[in-house]
Amino acid sequence: MRIAMISPIAWRTPPQHYGPWENVVSLLTEGLVKKGIDVSLYATADSITEARLCAVCPRGYEEDRSLDPKVWECLHISEVFEHATEYDLIHNHFDFLPFTYSRLVSTPMLTTIHGFSSPQIHPVYEKYNDGVYYVAISNADRLPILNYIATVYHGINLKQFNYQPTPGDYLLFFGRIHPDKGTKEAIEIAQKAKMKLILAGIIQDQQYYEQLIKPHLDNETITYIGSAAPVKRSHLLGKAYALLHPINFEEPFGLSVIESLACGTPVIAFRRGSMPEMIEHGYNGFLVSSVQEAVDAILRIPSIDRSCCREIVAERFTADIMVENYIKVYRKILQKENIHEGNNC
Repeated sequence: MRIAMISPIAWRTPPQHYGPWENVVSLLTEGLVKKGIDVSLYATADSITEARLCAVCPRGYEEDRSLDPKVWECLHISEVFEHATEYDLIHNHFDFLPFTYSRLVSTPMLTTIHGFSSPQIHPVYEKYNDGVYYVAISNADRLPILNYIATVYHGINLKQFNYQPTPGDYLLFFGRIHPDKGTKEAIEIAQKAKMKLILAGIIQDQQYYEQLIKPHLDNETITYIGSAAPVKRSHLLGKAYALLHPINFEEPFGLSVIESLACGTPVIAFRRGSMPEMIEHGYNGFLVSSVQEAVDAILRIPSIDRSCCREIVAERFTADIMVENYIKVYRKILQKENIHEGNNC
């Protein structure tokens, strides 16, 4: 089985700090290689992998603003399809742009839909609905008009997240500083609960940060620490009293949620999108519908067994499980396309 894996090129694969899509691609790619599968990773030239690295873009364009995203995206995608005959399957993690090449080659393409940025992109998915294969990352994120071959949850490397049986005294917000992620609501929850709050993540909406977040920062009760690298991430999540995840959109999946749970830290999340698929109310966290409900849930955090939080990740959301589920999808596609797998899978 020969797989061409298309990673985004906004960030390095794996990312040094932020880059959730690139992180998933890295975990999947390395897991497949360990299984003996022949994978070529199309990513930035500074990416780190045991697979065959194929790169035209030197660095992530979010890390080097001298790079024009459109130019390098075109070069990146075309490089994959110019070599399409070398592969049994193309696995696309690059959103909808590669669809426009899919009918020009005979190699089948699987696309993991990491979420829909807006309904405006739906027509592209609809046009290619019968020509490519789609995987959803949660049942909540399935678009009724599309045909999906499977739902495959993201997985994480449990070894990167240390279990902490004893919580600290602060609440944690871990995600993009953006209205969608509910940074402002997290601050409101912490203030009403009279607890310390640490904010960690990239600033994706500067105006939102300047107007609604920055005025509350005092480096004592409300602290912003920027983006957290993997080692720091594990410590932050593990020592938190609870992770606040008051999202304001139908989130397709929440990597920070399962990362927090892996450390033993319960999650208080707004009941939207995929949250009910990750959080069992009262078991590994709480699903709420308002700031006040979140405040009330904080009082119930001691009732959560932190070992149960990690257990649910080990049972459902590890990288190994994700890899196995994708291999099943690959085989299903190859059988449909009547392509022989070879002896390396």
